[in-house]
Amino acid sequence: MGNEDSRRAALDQWVGDWLGAPVTGEPASADASFRRYFRYQHGGRSLVAMDAPPEQEDCRAFIDVAERLAAAGVNVPAILHRDLERGFLLLTDMGTETWLTALDDGNADAWFSAALDALIAQQRHADVTGLPAYDRALLRRELDLFRDWYLDRHRGLNLDGDRGSRLDAVFETLIEAALAQPRVFVHRDFMPRNLMVSDPNPGVIDFQDAVLGPISYDPICLFKDAFLSWPEDRVLVWLRVYHERARATGLPVPEAFDEWLRWCDLMGAQRHLKVIGIFARIRHRDGKPKYLEDAPRFFAYLRAVIARRPELADLGRLLDEWQCP
Repeated sequence: MGNEDSRRAALDQWVGDWLGAPVTGEPASADASFRRYFRYQHGGRSLVAMDAPPEQEDCRAFIDVAERLAAAGVNVPAILHRDLERGFLLLTDMGTETWLTALDDGNADAWFSAALDALIAQQRHADVTGLPAYDRALLRRELDLFRDWYLDRHRGLNLDGDRGSRLDAVFETLIEAALAQPRVFVHRDFMPRNLMVSDPNPGVIDFQDAVLGPISYDPICLFKDAFLSWPEDRVLVWLRVYHERARATGLPVPEAFDEWLRWCDLMGAQRHLKVIGIFARIRHRDGKPKYLEDAPRFFAYLRAVIARRPELADLGRLLDEWQCP
């Protein structure tokens, strides 16, 4: 029996012991990490167990952030049972459908309005005491994923000399722009794939990497998704809705929408580069090639930002020189 099979059998036994009856879980989902999820049915009740191998994942962050978000009024899974030594958590079931498959042109305005309410609730009310900081070192490590995994490992490009220095200058521009923003609770993956169709809608998952960081990060993450693209004019409307609500509730956003959009654009550029790097790392380190198929989507996001931000003009020239999409 392989390690994954033995862990699954142990998880079944652990959940069954808690329920007081033998059960067998059905795969619920897996993600780009080492975590796996299994759904259990018992007595008319549906529960989800997380299998997070301790040598690769730390459940304590998930528990900590779940408690912070629940206290802020955000709809997140409740933790019913835990075994940190083995990396097992038993959770309430948030349902089987994510927003990624349920969103469409007809419901997007109403659903994104609800998502913005949840986002503003977590930004205003989630306790940020002791959260890791989205600091210069972390921002740079994320940008280096693009350099190390996409440009170097995936494309085989030589980054010595002038082009490497120019890329460093772009990175510095993006880091300084991010550090200049007010800091709030940042989910870091607040996107349709991590929002569940539930009551109340949305249910929020995959929040364990939360940090204290730039206020524009989660809003731009919501609308510049890894798997779902929206027309730019519609995204601008939704960003304006967020801006108006955030100002009305006292969140520290600029008075002028144009300045808010600049914050979002520069923060977005940092994230787009990071995500492309992560996709390349998942392919070459973890043997999961499908994620890199979505890299052109993020290059398109980058090109849209570059077109309206003169401070990123050299990034556009570099992408052209490297024959990136």
